[in-house]
Amino acid sequence: MISAVELIKTTVLSDNWYVLRKHTYRFKNAQGEWVTQEREAYDRGNGATILLYNLAQRTVVLTRQFRLPTYVNGNPDGMLIEAPAGLLDQDNAETCIRRETQEETGYLIDQPVKLFHVYMSPGSVTEIVHFFAATYTAAMKVEEGGGLEEEQENIEVLEMDFDEAYQMIASGGIMDAKTIMLLQYAKLHLGF
Repeated sequence: MISAVELIKTTVLSDNWYVLRKHTYRFKNAQGEWVTQEREAYDRGNGATILLYNLAQRTVVLTRQFRLPTYVNGNPDGMLIEAPAGLLDQDNAETCIRRETQEETGYLIDQPVKLFHVYMSPGSVTEIVHFFAATYTAAMKVEEGGGLEEEQENIEVLEMDFDEAYQMIASGGIMDAKTIMLLQYAKLHLGF
């Protein structure tokens, strides 16, 4: 067990798209000895994600878009089906998810419900993602969605049968962690 941590030095390795830092730190281990280590941590900011669902129709709204990291790691076309999401920037999580939902899907949502927040990859990334759910209807569709042109987003909006989406977890059609977590939450808690 670690009883104390002291940050000794931080060096910026890259500040291109996001920030990669190398941290030198020391901690007191279970034997009471001070141990020094170096680790890199990627800081891309915190984010929010949402599952839009319609219980009467038994549908969810997801997106499909190209993700370069998946492509370079073996995803043949680089496309992923995901829940809408985005970085907080300077906003709080709820403001962010309202904005991202409309930008990506075209739906203007009323009352997103905060479900939980998690570290998605705590061994190397500082990001916390805030998870939300909200109901939607066709009347809430106020624009096409698809993302922002100035951010070079090319997002396809998918309205899917919940059971089909849920089965895509096992078949490998949905491989995004946040989306899998939201679909499993819906299965357990939202009445699907």
